[in-house]
Amino acid sequence: LFVLRLFVPFTIPDVSRGRTRSSAVWGDAAVICPWTVYTCYGDIRVLEEQYESMKKWVEYIRRQGEDEFLWNTGFHFGDWLGLDAKSGSYVGATPKDFIATAFYAYSADILSKTAGVLGKIEDKAEYAKLHENIVDSFRKEFITPSGRLSAHTQTGHVLALRFGLVEEKHRKRTVDALVKYIEENGWHLTTGFVGTPYLCHVLSENGRNDIAYKLLLQKDCPSWLYQVLKGASTIWEHWDGVKEDGTFRSPDMNSFNHYSYGAIGDWLYRSVAGIDAGAPGYSHIWIKPRPAGGLEYAEACLESMYGRIRSAWRKTGSGMEVDVDIPANASATIVLPYAEIDNISESGVGVIGADGVRQCGNMDKDARLEVGSGCYKFKYDIVNR
Repeated sequence: LFVLRLFVPFTIPDVSRGRTRSSAVWGDAAVICPWTVYTCYGDIRVLEEQYESMKKWVEYIRRQGEDEFLWNTGFHFGDWLGLDAKSGSYVGATPKDFIATAFYAYSADILSKTAGVLGKIEDKAEYAKLHENIVDSFRKEFITPSGRLSAHTQTGHVLALRFGLVEEKHRKRTVDALVKYIEENGWHLTTGFVGTPYLCHVLSENGRNDIAYKLLLQKDCPSWLYQVLKGASTIWEHWDGVKEDGTFRSPDMNSFNHYSYGAIGDWLYRSVAGIDAGAPGYSHIWIKPRPAGGLEYAEACLESMYGRIRSAWRKTGSGMEVDVDIPANASATIVLPYAEIDNISESGVGVIGADGVRQCGNMDKDARLEVGSGCYKFKYDIVNR
């Protein structure tokens, strides 16, 4: 953790010795990282220690733009290494002010939530209003009245959806446009460091889980499996760090151990296995697996502050088996995909009234259960409602 003075440099420690300025996304780590640590561990101290630096970062952004609610000045990396970049450039095609303002809204929203957790009621209201004004300005600047985004890129549509920047009435149009851009690129992504971490999340959250799986399972470049099939045991900085003929992409800036595209792991845990925090520190857990594509089974374990959380599912012909472990002193909401409550058995017994199951009911195409700690094994036939 660090103390923010005037700006957040590109790296901590600042190896440039103060010669660099800051950039959207990179600098937003001052707000995003403490909030992420809090949600994962439930320790309020990280927010107490970092609150002033979080606040100073948002206020730093507020002073940068020509408009208080847009960030449209200064240096930015943009969608770094986006594949839709101009020839010879490392900066993707999504406009930098579009990205900067999107993350300005995201940071203001997190800051408002942080103030609420800390009981800073006036700050919570102030930054909630700031977030509202940024979103309003973003829509006026970057979205037409009919819902068309000015950034005709995958990353632009991903950020607008992920950060709630499009009006609900325009959500479907935005999702459809994103899918169209992916299809036009041969069902491949063109996102860089900014868009890739959120891409599959956005697809899964907006009813296009099938497209998220299609991207995951691609084997030619650019894709995650391309790297695996080239012998990678860590994620590369460039999608084509090693070319088809086995030669290196370039002698410089060609790391073979780089997290950015490795953020797909977050989606594998949250969407494929379906493990997510329902409350800070995983005192309450969401288990909501989203099977699709060619995967026949998946299993993931997460070591939380309460103990090991496990989610595993397997397709069984016309049915599913789902195993869930919830640690002691925690509770969970389990959403079983394509299930009907009356058709589910838990360890061979009907799920209604089973030990540990507190409440259950059907929702959309799924079945929802509220459970306490314990180990559960569900079996059911897939139902298409």
